[in-house]
Amino acid sequence: MHNYLDFEKPISDLEGKIHELRKLAEEDESIDTTDEVGRLEVRAREAMADIYAKLTPWQKTQVARHPQRPHFLDFAGQLFDEFTPLAGDRKFAEDEAIQAGLGRFNGEPVAIIGQEKGNDTKSRLKHNFGSARPEGYRKAIRVMEMADRFGLPIITLIDTAGAYPGIGAEERGQAEAIARSTEMCLNVRVPIVSVVLGEGGSGGAIAIATGDRVYMLEHAIYSVISPEGAASILWRDSTRAKEAASNMKITAEDLKAFGIIDGIIQEPVGGAHRDPQAVIARTGDVIADALRELSAKPGDLLRKDRRQRYLNIGRQL
Repeated sequence: MHNYLDFEKPISDLEGKIHELRKLAEEDESIDTTDEVGRLEVRAREAMADIYAKLTPWQKTQVARHPQRPHFLDFAGQLFDEFTPLAGDRKFAEDEAIQAGLGRFNGEPVAIIGQEKGNDTKSRLKHNFGSARPEGYRKAIRVMEMADRFGLPIITLIDTAGAYPGIGAEERGQAEAIARSTEMCLNVRVPIVSVVLGEGGSGGAIAIATGDRVYMLEHAIYSVISPEGAASILWRDSTRAKEAASNMKITAEDLKAFGIIDGIIQEPVGGAHRDPQAVIARTGDVIADALRELSAKPGDLLRKDRRQRYLNIGRQL
């Protein structure tokens, strides 16, 4: 069953009527609803195109968080062959929020790192809603070190509201783990291509998103803090999240204009959750083009250009 967002009510009403007419036709074969269903489908498509052509930043935030949006494991299952997850940070424990391992992309060996949110209550609890603890970032560091040693390109898929802020995570060095993961991204001499799939939240995202090329899905968001968190700090009122989202410049269009990301991957009308296979295939094409370009560069130049890229962002802004 499809989950509709609050601003999708016109679409929900039309598609609800379509469902009722189809059910009526199934129950009574003498009733022909084909023409009426066709007219309603046209109206539903037009309503969807109109609504999604002018989404506000807060509405994009809602789409980025949609419970049916494809997550890391959906992308990994379609884009990579022989994906073998590696577990543990060799220091404390396994963290299920960050999935990291080795696989093949278009037949070539690569290292793959990403955040998995889960798609139902059981899997969301297992993956801690995509919010990693320090051992998750230390696992990512371990895989990046391996990739650097064996000359494997790194593909990172980002989808997290932020790193886990629990007491245990802070006691085990959450900030240090994020900083070292970011440092590792800057230091490796192999290509890194990063894609923000849904939410790119704070240091929890940057820790694995400091790449040579960074892309965002059309309705993804990327920010230093969630709109709710920003509203709580600025106005001590989390209900002003909609206002915060509008002022924070968190959409793909804003970040592309600032030069923080390199490109925007178009989603199907209505969001990635309405046609996951199409958006995953499109993401694979973008990653393939980026790796083709980056693989021609020697490692030392890759590292130098990557570090300069992030120094330039501060100067530009």
